[in-house]
Amino acid sequence: MNEQDSLDELITCRVKEGKKIVEPSTIVIFGASGDLTARKLIPALYHLFSAEQLPAPFRIVGFARREKNDAEWRAELKTALDQFSRTKPVNEKVWEEFSANVYYCQGDFSDSKAYEKLEKLLSSFGNDSLRRNLLFYLATSPSQFAEVVEELHGAGLLRLDAPAGSWQRIVVEKPFGHDLPSAKQLNTDLTRFAHERQVFRIDHYLGKETVQNILMFRFSNSIFEQLWNRQTIDHVQITVSERLGVGGRGGYYEEAGAIRDMVQNHLLQVLSLIAMEPPVSLDAEAVRDEKVKVLKSIRALRPEDVSKQIVRGQYFAGMLDGQLRPGYRQEAKVKTDSNVETYVALKLFLDNWRWSGVPFYLRTGKYLPLSASEVRIEFRKAPYVLFAAKSGTTLDANALTLRLQPNEGISLRFNGKVPGTSLQLRPVKMHFSYDTEFGAYTPEAYERLLLEAMAGDATLFIRRDEVETAWGIVDSIRSGWEGKSLSNREFYSAGTWGPVAAEDLLAQSGHRWRDPQPIQ
Repeated sequence: MNEQDSLDELITCRVKEGKKIVEPSTIVIFGASGDLTARKLIPALYHLFSAEQLPAPFRIVGFARREKNDAEWRAELKTALDQFSRTKPVNEKVWEEFSANVYYCQGDFSDSKAYEKLEKLLSSFGNDSLRRNLLFYLATSPSQFAEVVEELHGAGLLRLDAPAGSWQRIVVEKPFGHDLPSAKQLNTDLTRFAHERQVFRIDHYLGKETVQNILMFRFSNSIFEQLWNRQTIDHVQITVSERLGVGGRGGYYEEAGAIRDMVQNHLLQVLSLIAMEPPVSLDAEAVRDEKVKVLKSIRALRPEDVSKQIVRGQYFAGMLDGQLRPGYRQEAKVKTDSNVETYVALKLFLDNWRWSGVPFYLRTGKYLPLSASEVRIEFRKAPYVLFAAKSGTTLDANALTLRLQPNEGISLRFNGKVPGTSLQLRPVKMHFSYDTEFGAYTPEAYERLLLEAMAGDATLFIRRDEVETAWGIVDSIRSGWEGKSLSNREFYSAGTWGPVAAEDLLAQSGHRWRDPQPIQ
């Protein structure tokens, strides 16, 4: 390798050196006794502390109904951390230093006196920033969001007019409503006592390193941006598949289904990142403006369009990993005649200049052969002359695949000559692997998202109009399904890639699903 090659290898561009600083602050977790706190939030904060990314000083306060003191809560969290930490064993010295900043406040969410007790605890920390800079994480049921926010405002802990040099922010977990009216009501409740800029709607999917990299890949590489349009791209496939069934979540799934659980948030978020126009800057609002434009450009679905462009499916008993898996209707808390979808496939069109006429195929499902998330950009086939004329349908289209998880990477598929005296072509692959290039490159999504919320950077969080636009799309689909039972072509065996009806959906346009491949 010559000197210039060495320099090229080492060039690294730091694009956000001017990003907001994480200031001394307190994180208050409502629902501190819940599973999310133990499995995700505390491990994420512990790892941020271990990496010296939390501010100094900082405090973490858990707020929940159960009677316990600081020492008891810390012991519970340590037990959970031993199980869920991404690095094991837990460093005892780091844990001792971290846990010294962890406190517990017992109280009922509807009890005003409990919030007065919380205010006294925050004031007792002795540092004005720890009382004035507050991140409230609502790891609770959405039905409790409005109540908690109102009580925080009543106690003087959440203000619309925070004094200069201080801030208060609210982080809320999905689901953000269960349809458009409930989402609008929830957003209205949240913004009664807080500005929209203070509300951080968290979707952990946006915290994944590979999802964030979609923007980097698209807008820092001119070679691909030139191809990113209707003139060169034939269609796009987005797949989020899951090997697990609904398990103990049958009661929840009966209300949500795959369309509410996955499409309304994860899949539409990935679609918006893939299809968006270049933002005018990397500021949060500029990025989110372009994502909303994509969602608003999705062609409206009338009831008669739903039957042509949307497929739902439901798994029945089948073999996966050599074991018989139960059908959805045999799962706990599921109706024996349920028509709730465990699989959904969509054919969407974006009515804008860049993507006019290009179909976007989205699918997600339970009990599929592989857990994977990937985006496949399939380019138009070569003109039917020369090699294409000789090979016919056996000459595959070029494709770019962004594997979001697992085996994260980017692959470019093109046709190459098979060595030998005969003239044979077959697809070959150029592959970039995150693991090979960067090693253990990725933190947990919650680590990045918590840090961004503390810094006040909303780029990776979902804005009110994003939520409401996505719900409008989902509601139009659900209204088209209303009163209709699943057909035989919409059932699929556990362990397969979905119902026959999903294959029919693509076959109408001469396309076929490209299934994610297992880790090599």
